[in-house]
Amino acid sequence: MFFYGEGVIRKAILISAVFALAGVNPAWAEKTDELGVTFQLDYLSQWLSKGVPAYGQQGAMFKTIDVDLWGTGFGVKVTHRNAASSGYVDKQRFDYRPYYKSLLFEDTPYQMNYNIGVGYEHYPGLARNKANTTWEWIFNFSWPNLLPEGLIPQYIAHYEYPAGSGYRYNYITGWVHRFILGYDMNLPELPAPLHLSSEVAYTDGLGGAAHDWSYATFGLSTKLKINENMTFIPGLYQQISMDDSVCKRDDVTYCILTMQYKF
Repeated sequence: MFFYGEGVIRKAILISAVFALAGVNPAWAEKTDELGVTFQLDYLSQWLSKGVPAYGQQGAMFKTIDVDLWGTGFGVKVTHRNAASSGYVDKQRFDYRPYYKSLLFEDTPYQMNYNIGVGYEHYPGLARNKANTTWEWIFNFSWPNLLPEGLIPQYIAHYEYPAGSGYRYNYITGWVHRFILGYDMNLPELPAPLHLSSEVAYTDGLGGAAHDWSYATFGLSTKLKINENMTFIPGLYQQISMDDSVCKRDDVTYCILTMQYKF
């Protein structure tokens, strides 16, 4: 599905797609004289990375700095990920992700918001050729005006492959396609809308997994504004696994607690 072929051709196609879209004027953004910097701290009771339990049944901590480059649509994220308990020291990871976001067909029923980025995933405790050191492209599209009643469809494609030749995890190459539907429900008992989400994913060979529908996830979350710069986002999720090559546990319930501070 999508792009297959020799590595050089594949990279050229992906890079060309990014720069073609980057030529579109980011009409949603206002250019500013200052960098936009957001710090984010996430606690996950379990980390399911595209359906895969990355730290078994252990929790995880993510620390992220997101730099918005003067409202141009370009930005970069740096994230440190680690298990919340011992036993996974060598699996702590840094992600470096430049991205570009914009929209097409503004203020029409077919408006499409997109965010396209590439990430280098690095494990500092291991040699690069012995760790799951990879490049990952992420193509994120959503259509906020397409469906009635505030339903917003979203499609995210992940494509990942080893960062060099002769690496131990040279079988990692593959795609994951995620189809998401979101809805904000306003309840008088809550100070902010309750966000309902549903997702179904097709794992297309990533990590040596089968080419099949792999999991579905249902979630509830909300955004609680603490002050002008700080937001707390609690969420509760249920993953239903459909493919043992991705996750052997049928059902996984987990929470994500997020604190954001915008400078």
